[in-house]
Amino acid sequence: MAGFLSKATVSIVGLGSKALMNIGFCSSVTVNGLDNLIRALESEERGSGRGIVTMSNHISTLDDPVAWGVLPARFYLNSRMTRWTLGASDIMFTNPVFSTFFRYGQVIETFRGKGIFQPAIDTAVEKLNRGDWIHLFGEGRVNQTSSDPSSSNAARLIRFKWGIGRIMMEAQKPPVIIPMWLTGFDKLMPEGRPFPYNLVPKPGAALSVTFGEPVPARDIQGALDTLIREHRLPAAPHSSHGGLADASRPAEEGRSAEVAEHGWLGEPVSHAIGFAPEKHVLVDPAMAQEVARVRSAVTAVIQREVEALGRRVMGKGDL
Repeated sequence: MAGFLSKATVSIVGLGSKALMNIGFCSSVTVNGLDNLIRALESEERGSGRGIVTMSNHISTLDDPVAWGVLPARFYLNSRMTRWTLGASDIMFTNPVFSTFFRYGQVIETFRGKGIFQPAIDTAVEKLNRGDWIHLFGEGRVNQTSSDPSSSNAARLIRFKWGIGRIMMEAQKPPVIIPMWLTGFDKLMPEGRPFPYNLVPKPGAALSVTFGEPVPARDIQGALDTLIREHRLPAAPHSSHGGLADASRPAEEGRSAEVAEHGWLGEPVSHAIGFAPEKHVLVDPAMAQEVARVRSAVTAVIQREVEALGRRVMGKGDL
């Protein structure tokens, strides 16, 4: 029954999104590079545990699900062909009706302030390692200036959340990483409107959804290797809650590093932190900081790929 209800929820929302895009409510809809995603979704490699990660800018509360209206309708009936995503508990899971709807809609409840070692991130890692498709809004919140060509922040994103790096590091096989860039959704659902207009999409928006080429795994590995070799890893992130100062954090970082050591980024991770499980060195707070620095670097490398696509879409060149 749960599987049927999930398919029904995803199908209804998907078809509704497709209708919104095609009935004339929007002035135009442009889709670029969709074949990049479809090839990944139809790849036989998924059966052996190679997951898919799409990552985009986040410019309205309707980015998801409306952007997925570009998918073939037949995909909505197959959970393997539709995305899983993370959703904030304080926004999407505020009552039993919303909670049920979003869970059936393949949204993983995520708690702000509970850090990167919460069950939502564990679930995302598990799904990725089963070959599922995960979509991530790396900024963690709506940022409409990133898609405004007149803004000094055009194609510049807020620093991605560290959980992105953990998901990437703990993937056992190199995921198919597809950057995305959205435009026009900020006009469809502008921020700052008074109630009740803030609940209703505006007609006439010109939407575009661009899927970049998959980022070669060797490019991510090479960028990380260079940062490590040249001693240019970023500083360890600081947090007032759930951060490196927590007593449990060194052990959590140690477990994460052990998983990563066996995955697609195992070699650079091992090189960076001098992995030695038999010595239990990762219980040391200093080693925990090194793991966090590697994760920060992975996160930054992924963010640069999304921003680079944004610059190409917006005609901003190499800013």
